[in-house]
Amino acid sequence: MAKALTPAYHCTECGWTTAKWVGRCGECQAWGSVEEVGAVRARTTPAQVGSTPAVPIGSVDVAAARAVPTGIDELDRVLGGGLVAGAVVLLAGEPGVGKSTLLLDTAATWARRGRRVLYATGEESAAQVRLRAERIGAVADELFLAAETDLGSILGHIDAVEPSLVVLDSVQTVSSAQVEGAAGGVTQVKEVAAALIAVAKTRGVIVIVVGHVTKDGAVAGPRTLEHLVDVVLHFEGDRHGPLRLVRAVKNRFGAADEIGCFELVDDGIVGLTDPSGLFLGDRQQSTPGTCVTVTMEGRRPLVAEVQALVAPTATPQPRRVTSGLDSARVAMMLGVLERRGGVRLAQQDCFAATVGGVRLGEPATDLALALAIASSATDLALPTGLVAFGEVGLAGDVRPVTSLGRRLAEAGRLGFTDAIVPSRSRSSGAPPQGMSLHEVGSLQDAIAVARRLAAASSRAT
Repeated sequence: MAKALTPAYHCTECGWTTAKWVGRCGECQAWGSVEEVGAVRARTTPAQVGSTPAVPIGSVDVAAARAVPTGIDELDRVLGGGLVAGAVVLLAGEPGVGKSTLLLDTAATWARRGRRVLYATGEESAAQVRLRAERIGAVADELFLAAETDLGSILGHIDAVEPSLVVLDSVQTVSSAQVEGAAGGVTQVKEVAAALIAVAKTRGVIVIVVGHVTKDGAVAGPRTLEHLVDVVLHFEGDRHGPLRLVRAVKNRFGAADEIGCFELVDDGIVGLTDPSGLFLGDRQQSTPGTCVTVTMEGRRPLVAEVQALVAPTATPQPRRVTSGLDSARVAMMLGVLERRGGVRLAQQDCFAATVGGVRLGEPATDLALALAIASSATDLALPTGLVAFGEVGLAGDVRPVTSLGRRLAEAGRLGFTDAIVPSRSRSSGAPPQGMSLHEVGSLQDAIAVARRLAAASSRAT
């Protein structure tokens, strides 16, 4: 009988075993995750003396964990007030979106306050970084550059420079000679991240790591990387436009889902304290298929415009195209409008998009999306001073939304005079002066109110 082979290699991601080494796991299809099975180790025994004694939580000094502002207001908003000593931040984004420009500007601003910064790059040379720094005005005496791709060399630079902030661009380009595998592989990314996290926690150094993304927009590499770091930021934006958004996906020191708005200009990147106007189209003349909503990004209300175009189709399968909106949410709104709102869309192509490249994923934008589609299908222009927000259910009901007072205040500040809101929403106070509230309980009621306001607006003009 053939002798059974003992599994000598296993996958660190899923546990799949094999008798010989392969570069790719046969179960989870991960690259570089198959390692040799080591000898069985004895059970870990408790240490005789701990490195630090356990103390009551009330006596722990929190002064060292206070956030220090970076000097860039929009970035501080996303981080929860600034950078915390010993924190590890992961910034991910598509190529060319402006990650290196933002971090170089942040490093220079940090260095101008007398704090030493080490900017380690594995994608460019030191001369190339210097040229970009001169272009955006990010040259500072306390800013040190190092073009390295070896983890040991970067750790040596940290020992020599002794910075308070380390920027690594990027984690996929750095490798360790102590670990097998190519740079960017699962094993290498884990080793680099673990070494930098150990430096940050033991020395109190702030580490900002740049991460690449896949074609689906997710952070490239093992999911463990996002679990290990303290803050995960996504840098979003259309490369054909100047608007850039920094979104907090994970934040141990502040609120998640916070957003910071930036504008990419010729000489660098600048923060936008009032970006609502960028997400609105030309509001001088009403056009069928447009509706304005107010979405909450963290604690910040943003006024954005939703546009829709409904046209007869010449194909058996109507087209459904979205930009800046969740395609599944748009498909659901089309079904609710067809079944509950009385709008015929089965033989119509439907295109839905946002203005300014902003992405709207909050359910409170459902009502504005539905009204925009209904407006285009019936060729009825909604008034320019109308905003709408509310979650629409499959039964056609309009559900309450949170932060109604902040949404109304932001809409009133920009001059909107009418608001269609859910009937059971609770506001923190009276609506802004000069604004009329129209409470609705169903999608049919919202469409009827929108038609009445549109008719009154056309008579007034």
